[in-house]
Formats: sequence, structure tokens, C-alpha cells
Amino acid sequence: MTEEPTDHSPKAIVIGASAGAVDALLQILPSLPRDYPLPLIIVVHLPPAPFTNLAGLFASHCQIEVKEAEDKEQIRPATAYFAAPDYHLLIEPDLRLSLSSEEPVLYSRPSIDVLFESAADAYGDSLIGIILSGANSDGARGLKAIVAAGGAALVQTPATALAAAMPQAALAACPTARALTLGEIATALRTEPLFDRP
Repeated sequence: MTEEPTDHSPKAIVIGASAGAVDALLQILPSLPRDYPLPLIIVVHLPPAPFTNLAGLFASHCQIEVKEAEDKEQIRPATAYFAAPDYHLLIEPDLRLSLSSEEPVLYSRPSIDVLFESAADAYGDSLIGIILSGANSDGARGLKAIVAAGGAALVQTPATALAAAMPQAALAACPTARALTLGEIATALRTEPLFDRP
């Protein structure tokens, strides 16, 4: 009896960024077509201010839908979900979004690690994790969890980041991650399967 082949094709993308995030994401998200087949779930470190509206900032630049994540919302393709200020964003096993007001992680809420670790549990080897510019190590542990689950890891080349600490920490934790410029990341997300497996 032969074993059924496993589908390793990506089902979702998670992105973490901090200092320099807006400029970095403006080089990636607007390049994705309206019918992009994957959802993108994004954590950007921001001060807990109710008037912060990243989704509104990006919506006018993007062909895909851009919105702030809502609790218990079903994840859909061709949509970028931004974590709400002052809430952790997680992915539930049934592929719904979940908001949490638990304690900050590495002084951050939302935490990139919290999102990435829950996404690795939910999606396993069908996940792409991306770390962009940032000034601390949040995301390194979460990216390692994605790699351990069999997912793909992309990291902004530290020399091209406004703040190199976050990409450097991610690459130190995940030596097999691909270090790419922002343009290369955008191209990879549009054109590559990103999983090179039988």
C-alpha cells in the first residue's frame, strides 16, 4: 500500500516587523494581485494607541483586501490582516483569528512570537514566515517554530533593513532561512512555490 503524497503547498503567510515596518511592507503588499491565493497575517509593533490604523494606511495602496483582524474571524485568501494595537493576534486550530490581552512578550503586545507559534501549530508545514526590519529579537523564536514544523522562512537581508536587530536575530535562530531584499521577497511571494520538496 503506497502512502498518499502530502500537499506541502503554502496555505498562509505570517509577517512580523517593527521599526521600519511601514516602508518595508509598502514594498511587498502592493505588489500582490487582487486574486492572490493566500492570506497574510501581520504583526507590527506599535504603541497602544486607539487611533493607529495600519490597515487604513495600506488599503489604498493594495489590490488585496487589507483589514484589522477581528476576534473569531475566519481567515480568507487575498486578504492582509493586521494585528490590532495592544492585542496579541493568534491563529486557532480551526483557522480563525483570535485576539488576546495577555501579558506582553518581549515588551510587545502584539507579539510576533505569539502569532508565529500559534500559526505553526495551526498550519504546520503549509506556512511561510517572514521577518522584516525591527529593533529587537521578537519573532526569532516564532520563526524557529515555523521551521521546526516544516514551514518556509524568509528574512529581510539585515543590511537592507532600517533596523537590523530583528532580521539578525531571526537568521541566528534559523540558519536555513532565506535572506532576501524586500524586492526579492515580493517577487518570491508572487512567483515561487517556496517549498522545494518531492
